[in-house]
Amino acid sequence: MENSTQMLVQDRAKPKNNQPRGRPVLASNRFSEPKNLDFSAWVSENLYKILTIFLLITTVAALFFLRNYGAAGGDTAALLCLQSTQSQSIRPKFPVINWKSIPRIVDKITPYANFRSDKWIVVSVSDQPSDSLRKLNSIKGWQVLAVGNSKTPKDWSLKGAIYLSLEVQAQLGFRVVDYLPYDSYVRKNVGYLFAMQHGAKKIYDVDDRGDLIDNDIGKHFDVELIGKGARQEVILQYSHENPNRTVVNPYIHFGQRSIWPRGLPLENVGEIGHNEFYTEVFGGRQFIQQGISNGLPDVDSVFYFTRKPVLEAFDIRFDEHAPKVALPQGMMVPVNSFNTIFHSSAFWGLMLPVSVSSMASDVLRGYWAQRLLWEVGGYVVVYPPTVHRYDRIEAYPFSEEKDLHVNVGRLINFLVGWRSNKHRLFEKILELSYVMAEEGFWMGKDVQFTAAWLQDLLAVGYQQPRLMSLELDRPRANIGHGDRKEFVPQKLPSVHLGVEEIGTVNFEIANLIHWRKTFGNVVLIMFCSGPVERTALEWRLLYGRIFKTVIILSGQKNVDLAVEEGQLDHAYKYLPKLFDRYTSAEGFLFLKDDTILNYWNLLQADKTKLWITNKVSESWTSVSISGNSDWFVKQADMVKKVVATMPVHLQVNYRETVKDHKSLAICNSEIFYVPRHLVADFIDLVNLVGDLDIHHKVAIPMFFSAIALPQNFDPVFSSMEYKQNIPSNSTSFYSAEVPAVHPWNVSSEQDFIKLIRIMAAGDPLLMELV
Repeated sequence: MENSTQMLVQDRAKPKNNQPRGRPVLASNRFSEPKNLDFSAWVSENLYKILTIFLLITTVAALFFLRNYGAAGGDTAALLCLQSTQSQSIRPKFPVINWKSIPRIVDKITPYANFRSDKWIVVSVSDQPSDSLRKLNSIKGWQVLAVGNSKTPKDWSLKGAIYLSLEVQAQLGFRVVDYLPYDSYVRKNVGYLFAMQHGAKKIYDVDDRGDLIDNDIGKHFDVELIGKGARQEVILQYSHENPNRTVVNPYIHFGQRSIWPRGLPLENVGEIGHNEFYTEVFGGRQFIQQGISNGLPDVDSVFYFTRKPVLEAFDIRFDEHAPKVALPQGMMVPVNSFNTIFHSSAFWGLMLPVSVSSMASDVLRGYWAQRLLWEVGGYVVVYPPTVHRYDRIEAYPFSEEKDLHVNVGRLINFLVGWRSNKHRLFEKILELSYVMAEEGFWMGKDVQFTAAWLQDLLAVGYQQPRLMSLELDRPRANIGHGDRKEFVPQKLPSVHLGVEEIGTVNFEIANLIHWRKTFGNVVLIMFCSGPVERTALEWRLLYGRIFKTVIILSGQKNVDLAVEEGQLDHAYKYLPKLFDRYTSAEGFLFLKDDTILNYWNLLQADKTKLWITNKVSESWTSVSISGNSDWFVKQADMVKKVVATMPVHLQVNYRETVKDHKSLAICNSEIFYVPRHLVADFIDLVNLVGDLDIHHKVAIPMFFSAIALPQNFDPVFSSMEYKQNIPSNSTSFYSAEVPAVHPWNVSSEQDFIKLIRIMAAGDPLLMELV
């Protein structure tokens, strides 16, 4: 608009600049008869000429000033007035469409004319196929469609994928092609139409820089909404109790309070409190499904430039176990084109506008589509992490987002308040696009583009959904106590400051960030022998600040406290299912509640090795079988049976470690660590034990001796403070300089407070908990 204003100002100035050149009266009088040179008489005689010239000079000067000042970004009242006048005079033209006479467009130019698939992955490509795209291409039942642009290599090819080059796109016959820029991902609009033309019922809108977690779309999203394979379930939903809350930051729900998605109004970034309560909605109409991305989530340039060192890649994690969450009518959320599934009832909402910047296009589309989705009774659902996107440490262009930061808050309020009297969905879509152009959210080009898009939808055989009554216009029922559902989001490690600012953070917070960064992907598994109703929450409060999550096992299950059942004598048998639950975890640390972990002294430990107390003589001992009780004899016999069935690499390690076959290794196993790459061996050994009644104290040293040689263990626990019995003065027994302390007793809130106060010697921020 600013450039167009300048051009108009210049155009208007030209005629005025030319006027002083033509002064025929003065020129023709040059050689006329001399007149009386009396000055007052001359002025009186030529007054009208003087006034005309003065006004002309003033006008030219004013226009020259406005032209230059406007080009420099000035904000004068005169320029604003001029812009206002021009914007009012340039109104978008409302398209006239004969909906009943739109001819069918069929594929006559590609080899895929007769190909049909109901599930498509649509991606824009500018470089040769990435590893992430190759993985997507291997997903069974989904057809990859790569849409090229002017940056795409001419020889682009990926076996099994369909590629639409610029030349092919131009021949498909779609009206939208005439409006698309050559060098932008918004050319995916052609891909969406091509997929619909070839039978699409679900479209996964994604980019080529993210790995799908477990490479399984159906594991994360609700691919089927009806019929076989559909999850018939209720979905947690944000509460609509506050009608003034029109937009939410979904990252808070998934454990990241200080991160916000691209497209969230900056004025809402500071709203970091979690929901007091949620409601529920029946599943089946989540026609738009937005996935969260680990690694580099969809953040704006403001976040990107202020929350990280320049040369350090983001690796942000969200809570993978948080429930998916729906948005009620009247509430919106940023939706992108990186990791989103559209069902056929929302295919019309795939349209990426063309008159706005590329970084704003998918966000504006998301808000526009959400508002229209309410008209057909659909809603958006946000899902836990579904992909891991890699940060390429490339600059995010703030200039591409300026219109987002300025207009998105106003857009949301406008959309929530917008109403239409049209009786068909496509008529409402066209009307909304027109009004958005009138309001300046995008330009008149997108009104014409919308008309072309809607006609192309009908031309490929798309049936527009039926309208449903708008819930927004109904009286909202009061939310009763029984309808309120509680969910408290986790507070996962985050990125708070860029490297330039980290020096201003106090020492304690910097340490906490460092610890969390080190252990934020390690799962802590605690076995509680004490009363969990008095200690479970406290243990989570203490260690949950540091580790990925804290799982608590106890002799009795407690659903309210999320305590899982397990028997200490066979605690190792419960670990495989926990390993499988957290497939992305870096490692697993087992801890009994009679042992205190000083996590700040574990930073130098190698997380790729096994950790155990094999060098703590009071914890790991060798017991002679002969002359001992029957229990030791039976345990030793069962160990021999397991060793005899071990795979060769495990058996060799074990026999190399345990050379005295008349003794039995016993380890109290209060604390040990298993890295991710050795989990498979651990699980294999548990399976070999099977139903044998091998005690936890016998099984763990046997497992560790088989998995690796002792010289390959990390000796981090060799310096721990260890005694057989609790000293009378436990306070003096505790040391903040060692990695762990055993034994310790915590059976009440008072015991926990006492522990926190003495642990504060190593982590001063703990004093904020008491």
